[in-house]
Parts: sequence; C-alpha cells; structure tokens
Amino acid sequence: MNKVFLIIQREYLSRVKKKSFLILTFLVPSLFIGMMTLVVYLTANKDSDVKDFKVIDQSGIFKNQFNNTSNINFSYLNEDYEQAKKAIRKEKEDFLLYIPSDYAQTGKVEVISEKKPSISIVDDIETQMESILRNKKLIAAGIDTSVLNSSNAKVSINAKQLTDEGEKDASLGATYVVGFLAAFMIYLALFIYGAQVMRGVIEEKTSRIIEVIVSSVKPFQLMLGKILGIGAVGLTQFLLWIILSTGLSTLASSYINTDDKAKTEQGIKKDANHPDMKEINSGNKVQQFLKAADTINFPLIIGTFFFYFLGGYLLYSALFAAVGSAVDNETETQQFMLPITLPLIFTFIIGMNVIVNNPDSTLSFWMSMIPFTSPIAMMIRIPFGVPAWEIALSMALLVVGFVFTTWVASRIYRVGILMYGKKVTYKELAKWFSYKE
Repeated sequence: MNKVFLIIQREYLSRVKKKSFLILTFLVPSLFIGMMTLVVYLTANKDSDVKDFKVIDQSGIFKNQFNNTSNINFSYLNEDYEQAKKAIRKEKEDFLLYIPSDYAQTGKVEVISEKKPSISIVDDIETQMESILRNKKLIAAGIDTSVLNSSNAKVSINAKQLTDEGEKDASLGATYVVGFLAAFMIYLALFIYGAQVMRGVIEEKTSRIIEVIVSSVKPFQLMLGKILGIGAVGLTQFLLWIILSTGLSTLASSYINTDDKAKTEQGIKKDANHPDMKEINSGNKVQQFLKAADTINFPLIIGTFFFYFLGGYLLYSALFAAVGSAVDNETETQQFMLPITLPLIFTFIIGMNVIVNNPDSTLSFWMSMIPFTSPIAMMIRIPFGVPAWEIALSMALLVVGFVFTTWVASRIYRVGILMYGKKVTYKELAKWFSYKE
C-alpha cells in the first residue's frame, strides 16, 4: 500500500505543479463568470439598433397598419418600385418591404436591401402581417377585435414542492440548469481525466520506463496509483473551480443587483414597452434566476457530484488504462475508444432529451442505476428530487461496478503493459484476460 501511495503522490504532484494546471484552474472560472456577466450586461444595456423599413404596399391591405417597434421603424412610400430600389441601394442601411398588388392571390412579400435582414426582424414583420390579416378577417365577419384583444389572458404558473419543512418553490428553470451543468461537467471530466490516464500509460510504455517501474511494484499497484493520483488532481481542480466560481459569482451578482437598483431609483415612469423599462425587466429576470438558485439543495448536489465524479472516473479510467496498456501509440486507441465512450455519449443525449422531461420514468430510473450511465443520469435527476434509497442503491452499484471494471482492466493491464510491437485485437484482449497469474 505504501508503494501505491508513492505512485499517487508522484502522479499528483507532477501534475499540480505544472503551469498548465494552474493556468487552467484559475482561468476557466474567470472566463466563465466573465462571459456570463458580459452577456447579462450586454443584454440589459444593449443599444437600440433601429432598422428603417420603407414600405410600398401596392395591395393596399397593409397601408398605415404596421406598428413601429423598438428595433423597426416603418415609413410608407408612394414612389415607383424601381426608383425605391435605387434609393435603397444608395442608402445602403435601409430596407424596402414590397407588397405587390396581387398579394391576396400569391401571398408573396419581398424584403430588399444591401445587407441581409436578421431572422428576428423578418419574424417580427411576418407576425405583424399575420395579425393585421387576422383582424381584417374578424372585422369582415362582424367580430369586434377589441373584445378579443381584451380577452387575452397571461397565465404564470409558480411550481411549489411539498417537503417536510413545508412548501418550497420548485424553481424548474434553475433545476434544469443545475442538473445540466452538473451532468455536463462529469461528462467532460470523464473524457479529460480518463484520457490523461491513458496517455500517461502510453508514454511510460513507449519510453520503456514501465519496465523499470514494474520491477519494483506490481502492475495492479501501478495502475491503481496512476488512476487515484490523476483522480485526486481532478478533484482538486473541481474543488478550486467551485470555490472560485462561487466567489466570482457573488461579485458578479452584487454588481448586477447594484446596477439594477440604480436604474430602479431613477424612477423611470414609462410604459412597459419602453426600452428603459425593458432593461429593468431584464435585470429583474437575472435577480429572479439568482433567487431561484437559492431554492436548490446545493450541499446535496455538491456532495453527490464529487461522489459520482470520483466513482465514474474510477470506473472509466480503469478501462482507459487498459486501453493504454494494450497499444503502442495513441493512434491505435481509436478502435477501443468507441465502446468505452459510447455509454457516456448515449446517456448525455438521452439525459438532455428524456430524463429532464421525465426524471421519474422507468428509463430514467434504470439509467441512474447502471454504473456505466449513472454518473450522468443521476446528476440530472438529483436537482429534481430523488428518494434517498435510490441514491444509496445507485452509489452502491457504482462502487461494485468500479471494483469489477478495475479487476477486469487489471488483468489486461498486467499483460499489455509489457507487450510491444503487436497489433492488438479484441480476441487478443480476451486471451490476456484469461491468462493465469
């Protein structure tokens, strides 16, 4: 056991002392929080980019019917279509909305400009035109459109969850985001740190250092020490990321709250469609999301995250180590990588499309129990609320899965680590597994 500890220490210290580790550890949270803060700031303080649309309506259906919006300004022309096109080409920034006289029969409308219009602007115009046509048809049928418009009702559902402590906000949006981020981080980590184990084994094997090392320690001890050492590096990095991200998020949140408070104190008393009011509403949405995040059980999520990260890493890194021992270079690993990584890819895709929509389904339950899929599937489910016995059973099965895969991988590793210059197949791996000690 002392030899395993020395290998763990060597693997851990040799990696955490690298400049790349320090740069990545401090840079990732800073870039992520900085990016999110910038997005929120630009969204709340974006300058209004108003597009001027010149309208030629030869059909007469939409004459003086368009309403100006925060990013579209309509004006109507009576001049010839060809002259209007020349003027648009001269202005360069303007747009021409041309509605031909046979629109009622063809339904065709053209937007002409030097630059391509954005999809959102075209959608806004289409929505307005559809509303205008609908109102005209209702009026023609003798229906008062003002009555219909006043009957439109907006419904806002606030989900509540019954707990032993009483009612709590369910915060579905924050739940989805937390589940996605936790699952994505584990998904990414298993690839990154598993690949590090595989590369480390390949490097030691190709440099023939392994021949010296195995003269002092058993192959299984070497594999276990390498896996645990790199796993400790991953845990350290994630722990630092969480601490730094929490600190930076608190600073960003205080900045957003201060900025929003300053805007509110200005006492802008305008209608809800005014751009300044939209800025305040945008800030309120950020506050609402941060408030919703407070309803999430973060101690449980962080604790289970570290367990499933470590359990999933130990399970998959043992297989990555076996692959690294079986080949002579990284190019030859491709034929063995797909069967290992396929459960991860499959679980992440299914998780984001099925599990988040029905976290209590039979499929969700079994995917959170199978060791190869449980690290990702269970982290998606936990923010939605999972019974304690399911979490305990999933953890126990993951431990059993790790022990089993480590045993399988070690039998391949002990032979492959000293095998050179031979093209390895699945049949060959099966032979290695059956070799006696």
